Amino acid sequence: MANKPESYTLMANGCLFLKHFYNVCLFSQNVFLCRLSQRSALLQQMESYLGDKKTKKTWQTQAADAARRRNAALLNDIEAAEKKLQERMYLLPHPDTVKLETLYWASVKESLPNWEEFLLGRAEYPIGVKKLKTTKQNITYPEEDSQKQIL
Repeated sequence: MANKPESYTLMANGCLFLKHFYNVCLFSQNVFLCRLSQRSALLQQMESYLGDKKTKKTWQTQAADAARRRNAALLNDIEAAEKKLQERMYLLPHPDTVKLETLYWASVKESLPNWEEFLLGRAEYPIGVKKLKTTKQNITYPEEDSQKQIL
């Protein structure tokens, strides 16, 4: 090998250089591909994260809408119940009111004959209308009537 021409040595050294250059290129290409795959994996992770985030936001929005509808329905039910309770209070008058109504209609019934001709336009105002004395005997209470029917 000592007798090899100088051009052969240069050629061998050049091939070595090209081989080394080729190895360096392969290494940098591998590094580039590795980084590219890392970026691709990171991009997929970010897309997955954003998709999950959008899904979670959609779910939360749907849950909030459902809660809003539930609350509105509950509020309507409460208002309806409150209205029914208020109506029930007016349906069952106080016993004193019932007593006064009974006394009033008893006095109207007793004084009606005196006023009937006047109200029909056949007579003048009845001046001598007496003030009625009501007694407990001629007044009937609805509570007592319902109790008599039960007994």
